[in-house]
Amino acid sequence: MNSQHIAILGSGNIGLSLAKGLVKSGICSPQQITLTRRNIDALAEYANEGYLTTNNNTKAAKKADIVILAVLPQQLNKLLDEIKPAIKSEKQFLVSVISGVSCNDIRQQLEMNVQVIRAMPNTAIAIGDSMTCIATDNGTPKNVNIVKSLFDTVGVTIQINEELMTAATALCACGIAFFLRSVRAASQGGTEIGFHAHDALKMAAQTAKGAANLLLQLASHPEQEIDKVTSPKGCTIAGLNEMEHNGFSSAMIKGIKLSAEKAGELYKGDE
Repeated sequence: MNSQHIAILGSGNIGLSLAKGLVKSGICSPQQITLTRRNIDALAEYANEGYLTTNNNTKAAKKADIVILAVLPQQLNKLLDEIKPAIKSEKQFLVSVISGVSCNDIRQQLEMNVQVIRAMPNTAIAIGDSMTCIATDNGTPKNVNIVKSLFDTVGVTIQINEELMTAATALCACGIAFFLRSVRAASQGGTEIGFHAHDALKMAAQTAKGAANLLLQLASHPEQEIDKVTSPKGCTIAGLNEMEHNGFSSAMIKGIKLSAEKAGELYKGDE
């Protein structure tokens, strides 16, 4: 990445977190990254750190080797129309972090055969702990590897088939909220059985973190780990079964399915 320039068009939470991750990891210097935002004053601290900042998306795209699209789905078509004159399909490729928008949607709007690679991070990108799914229909393996290396600076990446990207949005991006809600529910249970709210939240959050790390570090299965903590006629199995009788697993599965349906409509619904 020594000489390549990256333009992040729409520098909100995800775009700024990625920029910080790239610089912190040493993959890029701030001078290699252009950040755009309609309100350029909001990027003042980044300008002070050496990042290039502008509210001119066309100018930013023209200079870049890699153009990252990070606006809301309903803003995308206007952005693509704006930068169309600056895109050189033989010299650049695009990275889209926009939910519900296919690689082909972007090419059709631009009316050019440019390489498009999709990346779906989640909000844990802010602490360098994102689960980012990557997919493409025409990106070269070399460019896919570049995108993986970019997002590896802010968490873990996995390459999937493009038709699964909407599902990945529900499981990983929306999923952050689902797991947060389960931690909140656990902390509320903790408060009801006698802990102060702030203690209960800390205990619940660290327990959730430990549970996740058991699976990630031991490459274990949830049921295998559950078996280790459930004894005959014990308190754990009693609590688990009560949750299941009330639809715990079913509610999570249904929520993920509904989120996946909604994610697929975000872009199409605004055309």
